[in-house]
Amino acid sequence: MGRLLLVLRLAWRDVRRRPVEAILALLVMMVATTTLTIGLALNDVTDHPYEQTKAATAGPDAVAGFLSENGAPPASAAVDAITRLPGVTAHGPLMPMAHTTLTLGRRTATVQAWGREPAGGDPVDRPKLTSGGWVGAGSVVLERGFADALGARVGDHVTLGGRSFRIGGTAVSAALPSYPSSLCHLLCFAGIAPGPHAFDLGLVWLTPADLATVHERTTPAVVYLLDLRLADPAAAPAFAAAHGRETAPFLLAWQQIRDADAGVTRSAQTALQVGAVLLALLAVAGLTVLAGRRTLEQTRRVGLLKAVGGTPGLIALVLFVEHLALAVLAAAAALGVGRLLAGRFTAPGAGLLGSSGPATLTASTVAVVIVVALLVALTATLLPALRAARSATITALEAPARTPRRHGRVIALSAALPVPLLLGLRLIGRRPARAALATLSTAVTVTGLVTILTSAAVNARDTGGLHNLRTERLAQVTTTITVMLLVLAAANTVFLTWATVADARHASALARAFGATPDQVTGGLSAAQVVPAAPGALLGVPAGLIVYRAVTQTSFSAPSVAGLAAVLLGSVLAVVVCTAIPAGLGARRPVADVLSAESA
Repeated sequence: MGRLLLVLRLAWRDVRRRPVEAILALLVMMVATTTLTIGLALNDVTDHPYEQTKAATAGPDAVAGFLSENGAPPASAAVDAITRLPGVTAHGPLMPMAHTTLTLGRRTATVQAWGREPAGGDPVDRPKLTSGGWVGAGSVVLERGFADALGARVGDHVTLGGRSFRIGGTAVSAALPSYPSSLCHLLCFAGIAPGPHAFDLGLVWLTPADLATVHERTTPAVVYLLDLRLADPAAAPAFAAAHGRETAPFLLAWQQIRDADAGVTRSAQTALQVGAVLLALLAVAGLTVLAGRRTLEQTRRVGLLKAVGGTPGLIALVLFVEHLALAVLAAAAALGVGRLLAGRFTAPGAGLLGSSGPATLTASTVAVVIVVALLVALTATLLPALRAARSATITALEAPARTPRRHGRVIALSAALPVPLLLGLRLIGRRPARAALATLSTAVTVTGLVTILTSAAVNARDTGGLHNLRTERLAQVTTTITVMLLVLAAANTVFLTWATVADARHASALARAFGATPDQVTGGLSAAQVVPAAPGALLGVPAGLIVYRAVTQTSFSAPSVAGLAAVLLGSVLAVVVCTAIPAGLGARRPVADVLSAESA
């Protein structure tokens, strides 16, 4: 009990003596784990809105599809074979559907045109009108999510397959995924190669007679759909797997449609989880600098503890306990903040009814966030703690300055360099591991920014200029991640500069004593961060493209050269700005005070 009490008292004393560093460490871990919390909190948020929509529209439990090359409906025997399967309790009418192009003003989109009778009242799948009236001759109904993206209103006129139609109303349905999370199963099955808009298909209802005229003008392959009601809706995936085939008919379970409707949220969730990994790497880099700096400041205390019998394990445990306690506090704060922020990303969109309600945190989510926070703290603290624990007692008590390595050729080459660059390279040579952390921090930041730029370029390409929920949601996510990346990267740069200024105070004072100006010393301290940051920025560009490709497993449109150049230049300039204040303050300390303090 005495050993544990000693560890806790020492850790608490460290926190009290350095509250600013403790708060910064807490914020760094909190930023990383907040992003992870938001991503985990989005699990299954669209399930309830889809189920509400399915109940309100008498949605099907399974959808069967038949391909028709010439537009003729399938044989009645093929339809009967589906409707008489065990477990099928009801079915709707056979409905034709064709893929064609819809134009409203200057906006064009690929749509699924679905033939429905004007009378309505089908036993399975009754789309619920949200405005206007149902289909009629020369009148179409747009799925509400697609209408919102298109900017269409009741009474507008659209061109569908080369023919003009009036928009008679908008509606929602659970029989196919709402815009923009449409499945491409029907498009691929119809023999049409999926293009860039394969997952952004709008849904339009019109009469079968009008659909036939559209089909004659565009001559696409036609798919006939049959909605099914099952005795056990939960068994729909097993039913589809048992009776569906690669050739006609094919079967889709309602769970597949629900999951496709969750595609928008899952895209945001994936982006948040990738962002959490990048932020965790930045947090490790920043905490490593903080832990290393604090270890150096506590070198003499380490020697005293060892002199009175403290073991290396005790020395390491003090630093571990301090940072692990901060990690637990950061995780608790991240869970609260993340749950609140997750509400920004849970709206189901116009294609579904109801709301998803507040985001919930399961026990597994809480456990994952706490474990990740502890791992970040443990990873960042491990090397500094082991280094302190293994240091010799006499060495720790004397706390000698680290002697830089000198090579004749390097000295000869550096003699011609400008004074700021020379000083900066000397600092890098004294602390190569810290320079590596600066490179890593910049590389991770640029990787995230390039990934975000790539995502924006792909969204602009794949939406065809339409502003849909996926674009809006990803814009929210990328904005959140960008802000967090920039804040954490700036904090890391300040940490690195702060540690460099403290370590180099004696060397900086000597440089000024031998004629270097404060501005030159300031430039040297900044150069110690800018020089390793430049290769990190260059590495981050291809890394960002690789990360995007690995996560999405799709082709992508690379950002513009101007955008990439702006990221590279901006990242380096940001490092210069972030180092200016701590470097300037450190370079202007009175030389006599520094040297007298060192000699004392």
